[in-house]
Amino acid sequence: MEPAPTTRLDDVARALGVSAATVSRALSGKAGVSTQLAERVRETARSMGYVANEHARSLAGGTSSVVGLVVHEIGDPYFTEIAGGLVEAAEEHDLLVQVCHAGRDPGRELKQVRTLVAHGVRAIVLAGSGHTDPEVEAGVRATLEGYTVRGGRVVVIGRRHLDSDALGPDNTGAGAALARHLHDLGHRRVVVLSGPSWLTTVEDRLSGIRSVLDARGDVDLQVLETDFTRDGAAAAALTALERWPATTAVLALNDAMAIGVLDSLRRRGVDVPGQVSVVGFDDVAVAAQLSPSLTTTRFPLADMGREALDLVLAPPGASPRRRRIDHELVVRESTAPPPTDHHQE
Repeated sequence: MEPAPTTRLDDVARALGVSAATVSRALSGKAGVSTQLAERVRETARSMGYVANEHARSLAGGTSSVVGLVVHEIGDPYFTEIAGGLVEAAEEHDLLVQVCHAGRDPGRELKQVRTLVAHGVRAIVLAGSGHTDPEVEAGVRATLEGYTVRGGRVVVIGRRHLDSDALGPDNTGAGAALARHLHDLGHRRVVVLSGPSWLTTVEDRLSGIRSVLDARGDVDLQVLETDFTRDGAAAAALTALERWPATTAVLALNDAMAIGVLDSLRRRGVDVPGQVSVVGFDDVAVAAQLSPSLTTTRFPLADMGREALDLVLAPPGASPRRRRIDHELVVRESTAPPPTDHHQE
């Protein structure tokens, strides 16, 4: 076969019907590939003219000064604060951070991950919710597997279906804490403004809320799905109050959404918390500065960014390392007992 200088590792893998990771292991002499298959891989690679890119190999091995960070929404304070912590930590190591915005689009995320891998970044951090269907992440999972086999390092934040070191915010516990807070105040007519149900963060936060309010058995709980954004929640809040006018508490599944709710209710002349209490998740920096200040659950966002950088620069373990990030309930001015005419014992 005529040598093809542009032949890639993926081309060899496709010709053999195996993964890129298997081809990489076979060509580098690593364990995990049978002698017979390794010989087939080497012969196919030779016949296709594949030549290992030593420059890319050295970058994946850790000599690059760039770390890739993929986030869902760079304008969301949740991701901004994580990115800030990671960038600050990277500067201490004389590293640069390349930030990519995926917009919660799986195809766009895959394209960005592949681009980071192709550019030979030293490490990759994926921040943001995964998908409830693991098959949606199959492309990203395969790409990252090949990248790590070649020496790259990966850490994910808030993902459960990727075989990488991970930081996992306790979203279920945070949801339960907020639900208990509202119930203890006396709220029995509660609306949850939910993001897309296919996000694992949404699934986990809603699960925590239901674990408390469904168990109490005396709460009229409504769930309205909208965009996981400030604008989506601002519009959904008005829809919710029109549909369920007796609502005394609105539980938004992130602080950006809660900020949208507060703005929307203020414009409509609805008193918070006199008529309706509002809560969020994450405790972004601006939450304490709002009027009224926002009751929420705190995750140490900047610290999460720093911890992700430390973990991604550490030598890999024998198996993926999972670190749970605990929450803290932060009670502020946006919650109070419901109006007397709405209170139910």
